[in-house]
Amino acid sequence: MDAQIKKGLLEYCVLAQLRQKESYGYQIIRDISAYIELSESTLYPILRRLETEHYVDTYTVEYHNRLRKYYRITAHGQQHLDAFASEQDELLRVIHFISGKE
Repeated sequence: MDAQIKKGLLEYCVLAQLRQKESYGYQIIRDISAYIELSESTLYPILRRLETEHYVDTYTVEYHNRLRKYYRITAHGQQHLDAFASEQDELLRVIHFISGKE
């Protein structure tokens, strides 16, 4: 997949995963990697940006005497994801046109 397209999609993949369940970084990578390649060095800057933009918030849970940071989608993040999803109908029509699957 083209790097620019992938970069644009990862933010929405993270939000979509967090819409399903609150999670921590390593688990997010495992869940999303079934669909698209994702590394720690890519995920954590995305999570920081999503938190800065108030699309996700965080809380910590003690796990084996260590604190684990969990992420959850906010209402603002859900609206952002919904807006992206509604725009994809047009994108799918273009992809079908390009691929000859109209």
